[in-house]
Amino acid sequence: MVSEIDKEIIEILKKNARASFAEIGRKIALSPSSVRERVQKLEDLGVIKEYSIKLNHAMLGSGLEVFVMLKIFDGKLNYILSEITTYPEVQEVFRITGPYNIHMRVALRDQLHLQEFIDELIKYGSPCTYLILSELKKEEVL
Repeated sequence: MVSEIDKEIIEILKKNARASFAEIGRKIALSPSSVRERVQKLEDLGVIKEYSIKLNHAMLGSGLEVFVMLKIFDGKLNYILSEITTYPEVQEVFRITGPYNIHMRVALRDQLHLQEFIDELIKYGSPCTYLILSELKKEEVL
């Protein structure tokens, strides 16, 4: 069971996954060793699955971010499920219900790169793209 203190630790780590145990402890009045034990328990239980970084794709040369919905052609689903994660442009990918099978967040250099990416996807299905203008909120929900 996740306690209220554990939830406080999670909230701090969501804002800064690099926060030290001492820093977290100061914020919630626990010793660094107690924080370490609780974080280890959360990792062991699978509550904390991984730590990650958030990149500025524009500064890395991929200033165009899009959502791509893909309706897979009959007989291609298993193949695309194994292949789609190998594309370096794909940042996130989900298998979904509804008229489309796949939902992706993709980082691309420019419109020409988007066109080339769409041309690649057309082999597997019918894509529909949406330009991301800005990200308003992205948060893990407890």
